[in-house]
Amino acid sequence: MNKKVADFKEGEHLEMPLLVAGLTKGTTNSGAPYLSLILQDDSKDIEAKIWDVKPEIAKEMEVGKVFEFEFDVIKYRQNLQLKIAKVLPLIQSEINKSDFIFKSPIKKEELRSALSEAINRIKNPIIAKITVAVLNEYGEAFYEYPAASKIHHSFIGGLATHVKGMLEVAKAITEIYPQVDYDYLCAGIILHDLGKIEELSSPIVTEYTTKGKLLGHISILHAKLTEVIDDLKLSEAKEALILRHMVLAHHGQLEFGSPVRPMTLEAELLYLIDNIDARINTITKALDQIKEGEFTPKLFALENRSFYKHD
Repeated sequence: MNKKVADFKEGEHLEMPLLVAGLTKGTTNSGAPYLSLILQDDSKDIEAKIWDVKPEIAKEMEVGKVFEFEFDVIKYRQNLQLKIAKVLPLIQSEINKSDFIFKSPIKKEELRSALSEAINRIKNPIIAKITVAVLNEYGEAFYEYPAASKIHHSFIGGLATHVKGMLEVAKAITEIYPQVDYDYLCAGIILHDLGKIEELSSPIVTEYTTKGKLLGHISILHAKLTEVIDDLKLSEAKEALILRHMVLAHHGQLEFGSPVRPMTLEAELLYLIDNIDARINTITKALDQIKEGEFTPKLFALENRSFYKHD
C-alpha cells in the first residue's frame, strides 16, 4: 500500500505496517490495560491507542519495531488519532527500517560541501585545527544523527542540517556586521551540538543514553573538546579558551543548561542563531501538519504557544 500517514483522513479503515516510535503503558479507570503509541512512516507520526490490549501483544510491543496494524482513523481533540483493532508481529530482519524514518531533505553530499566550504573560510589556523580535529573524533556520525530526539531537526541527518542552516545565517550576519569574527562563530556553530552524538542513542528511533541523561551534550562535548585541545598541545592558546566558552554558553541561560552565559559577541550570536534555526524548524514542522486557516497544537518548546497558518 502506498498510503502515507500524512495522507490519513478521518473515517478511514486501514491496514499497513508502521514503526513504533513511542510507547506508554496505562490502565483505564476500570483496570483494563491499554497502550498509547506514537506510530510513524517516513512522512509523519501519529498518536494511536490499543484498548484492552492482550498480554502477548503488550509483551511484544517495543519502540523501534515495525508491526502490521489494522486501525480506524478518528479525530480526538482536533487531531487525528488511530484506534488499533489488530496487531500482527513481523519478522524485523526482513524490514527496511529506513522506509519508516524521517530523513533530511538535504542530500548528504550537499551537507558535506557546506561544511567543507565553511571550514575552508576559517583563516585562523588554531581555530581550524581544533575544529577539524573534534569533527574527526565523530566522523560519519555527524551526517547521520538528529539534532534532537523529538523537538527540532529530529530526523536522520538533522544535526548536519541544523549546522548548515546556522552557517548560512552566520555568513549573512558577518557580511552585514564586519565586527563579528567569522572564524569563532563558524567554529562554534560546527562544534556546539556534537555532544548529541553521544547524548542520543542512535539515528533511528532516538532516545537518550545513560551518559546523555547524566551529563548532557554540553558537558560531553566540552570534555571532548578539552581532550582534543590537550592532545594538540593548544591548552594555553586563547582560541582554545574562547571555543570552550562558546560550547559551554551556547544555550544562553543557566536555566536552559548552560553553566555560563555568553560573554563574547560570537558566543551571544551562537546562542541566538541556534535558537533561530531550531525555532524555525519546530514551527515549520508543526505548520506542515495543518491546513491553511488553522492553528497548530500548543508547542511545548515554544512556551506552549499555538501558531496560525496563513495563506
